Amino acid sequence: MCRLLALERQTLRYRSRRYEDEALRTRIREIAEAKRRYGCPRIYIRLRRAGWRVNHKKVERIYYRDEGLSVRRRRRKKFAAVPRVTLPQPADPGRCYALDFVHDRLVTGRRYKCLTMTDPCSKEVPVIEVDVSIGGARVCRILDRVFLTRPLPETLILDNGPEFAGTALDAWAAQHGVHLHFIQPGKPVQNAFIESFNGKFRDECLNEHWFVTLQEAQVVIEAWRREYNEDRTHRASGDVTPQEFITNYQNQAQPTQALTSSALV
Repeated sequence: MCRLLALERQTLRYRSRRYEDEALRTRIREIAEAKRRYGCPRIYIRLRRAGWRVNHKKVERIYYRDEGLSVRRRRRKKFAAVPRVTLPQPADPGRCYALDFVHDRLVTGRRYKCLTMTDPCSKEVPVIEVDVSIGGARVCRILDRVFLTRPLPETLILDNGPEFAGTALDAWAAQHGVHLHFIQPGKPVQNAFIESFNGKFRDECLNEHWFVTLQEAQVVIEAWRREYNEDRTHRASGDVTPQEFITNYQNQAQPTQALTSSALV
């Protein structure tokens, strides 16, 4: 029969060896339900880091076509087109930090603010301070607490808000030898690293919760910050977490320091 039909026997007797996708589908749904603002690329990275040997095209087919889990895009404000300038990114972690404020409301309508701080190189977030009022003196105390266990940076990138442009932070920077780099008024793109983080912070944390009390907001936001540093990967850092990036950088720097020391001896 195969000779008459010009058909290979292997083709006639072929049996598919494809394994069932139910376990993979279940895991994709679990991640998508737990992380509602994670898209398909980020879910694929989490699967690979967890040991799943799966192709990204298969994850996309299950995610988009079979399960219909596409993330709904939120409408953004339209801004005027301006020339795009590539910002210089620090080559070493811990040498530069960017700071900004994010505002939100509780269920009761009471406003509160979050002081956000990020490292443009490693994407680490050392602190997110949440309170109804954070002035310039409070910012200095927060910085003292953060840099009690880590080296002082060379530069802090800030906007021209009253908390940053006051005399308290200026005196703190002069005392510790830290340069304050203020962006031009009305140009937040000059501090794009912290603006990008603030967008993720609002999209994945603030917009996903409705806080009843300030204490609840502090607990939930701090838990999200720890997860951001320890579990959330970043494509710009090679799909590793901020803590993994810092650990890899320190491991690479140790042999170089050892060779330098031996050469001096």
